[in-house]
Amino acid sequence: MIMVSATEIQNNFGHYLQAVQSGDEILILKNGKEVARLISHMSAISFLTDSLTGVLKNDYDEKVIRAERIEQHESID
Repeated sequence: MIMVSATEIQNNFGHYLQAVQSGDEILILKNGKEVARLISHMSAISFLTDSLTGVLKNDYDEKVIRAERIEQHESID
């Protein structure tokens, strides 16, 4: 994962777009805080598919999913 400022993205967008096409994930920061992620189209589809696994079949435990999401967000910080 590459972390860059919003200004850096603005000034060198082509460079970072190529990085995303190569499989990198770009974390965009503004004033030191995460404001966006730039990921490839295929990564976005994979993320959404993984997020919906079990939900469409109504085969999920809401408490378990909530705990997993909290754990994921805590590991990011």
